[in-house]
Amino acid sequence: MNTIVKRTYPSLKMHCAGCANNIEKTVKRLEGVKDASVNFVSGLLSITYESGKLTPEDIRKAVVAAGYDLIIEEDSQRERHTEEQQKRYCQLKRKVAGTWILVFPMLVLSMRFPHILYANEMMLILSSIVLIFFGGSFYVNAWKQARLGRGNMDTLITLSTSIAFLFSVFSTFFPDFWQERGIEPHVYYEAAVVIIAFVLTGKLLEERAKGSTSSAIQRLIGLQPKTARIQRNGAEIDIPIGQLQTNDLVIVRPGEQIPVDGQLITGESYVDESMISGEPIPVSKKTGDRVLAGTINRKGAFVINAMQVGSETVLARIIRMVQEAQGSKAPVQRIVDKVTSVFVPVVLGIALLTFVVW
Repeated sequence: MNTIVKRTYPSLKMHCAGCANNIEKTVKRLEGVKDASVNFVSGLLSITYESGKLTPEDIRKAVVAAGYDLIIEEDSQRERHTEEQQKRYCQLKRKVAGTWILVFPMLVLSMRFPHILYANEMMLILSSIVLIFFGGSFYVNAWKQARLGRGNMDTLITLSTSIAFLFSVFSTFFPDFWQERGIEPHVYYEAAVVIIAFVLTGKLLEERAKGSTSSAIQRLIGLQPKTARIQRNGAEIDIPIGQLQTNDLVIVRPGEQIPVDGQLITGESYVDESMISGEPIPVSKKTGDRVLAGTINRKGAFVINAMQVGSETVLARIIRMVQEAQGSKAPVQRIVDKVTSVFVPVVLGIALLTFVVW
């Protein structure tokens, strides 16, 4: 039987709004997909599909084939997404620092000492380092999209920097070609590397902003304990939260966070439910009362019968709703997406027309 399922998955390897549009178009082509939306800022794919016709692994394979990636493991997707964001942020910091360290001497050479001996050769070496080691990801991504007949901002960056660099290399080694025609041979190495430097700096600021937008979800996830203590076969054992099952007997001691939604069967206590209700005063709990995952046991120890575990708890549903809200698009963003979907082809068309006319 086909069941309509709505899920939110973190998307990886996106570099611009055009990448988000590419993923969205790829997913919408899959059989069984009712709706799909990719939010570039939050890095989330929100999808509604028929479970009988499509699986999360099928969705991921389609996204990977388009040159991107998707985290479909629900138990660890937020942690992995956060790790990927932090990893990318650290990589960008190193790239930005390295790029600007090489850009400044090139700017000095090109502006103050353009005619000193081997100035062009020195700029050739410095710019090659920047383009290959710090800007190489732009060229790889542009090539992947070109193989699929698509374009994004990496395409424009690749074309602009490559043309400036190759023109400069030609002028460096064959200056006579221009001098014979009465033209001064100019080089534009610094233009190519400055483009890379500013784009990388912008992406660094963008990653920092993305990290701040996910802080609310991180605080909610922090309310979930990593392990739980249960009674099993007459013994008390600690197990990972992901291994909890319905009807497990969970022991909660004073000061601990409650790991599941359940019913108190022995003991009594006061529970801090401020993360759910906003009420700062702990609530009295006795045998038969219901407790929620993420709330804090303030006084006595008790045992609860697990009723909802994992993704079925109230806290997990709150996190999922916040993720869906982050993954949704405002009406104005849909207009922006339509513009970005034609931006790259229009720019390439204008550039080609200019070249032909010139």
